[in-house]
Amino acid sequence: QVQLIESGGGLVRAGDSLRLSCAASGLPGSGSAMAWFRRAPGKEREFVASISWSGDIAHYSESAEGRFTISRGISRYTVHLQMNNLTPEDSAVYYCAAKTGPTIAVYNDPRGYGAWGQGTQVTVSS
Repeated sequence: QVQLIESGGGLVRAGDSLRLSCAASGLPGSGSAMAWFRRAPGKEREFVASISWSGDIAHYSESAEGRFTISRGISRYTVHLQMNNLTPEDSAVYYCAAKTGPTIAVYNDPRGYGAWGQGTQVTVSS
């Protein structure tokens, strides 16, 4: 059974940084790309960033590009999201997701991810 556990959320001020982490267990291994999505109150879930199993291919949303960095830990079953220069618009519940099998869905399509964490709240005050 796949399990994803997020950590690192919290309340910060605009301009601050946060580092989210996601620890995965039960993944099939090779091919398990992982990603971060977020959902703000009253808004649709949106893609933030993704990373390949090898860690050498990453994709970012337009809002995350240049401010956020996704990376694999020493263990490929851990993924981090370093978020810098946060703004109130970044406030949301952030979800870690992992691909659990073959899919034609592209990296920013949530339907391609078969496992999801419970989410961690990020709140940025102005």
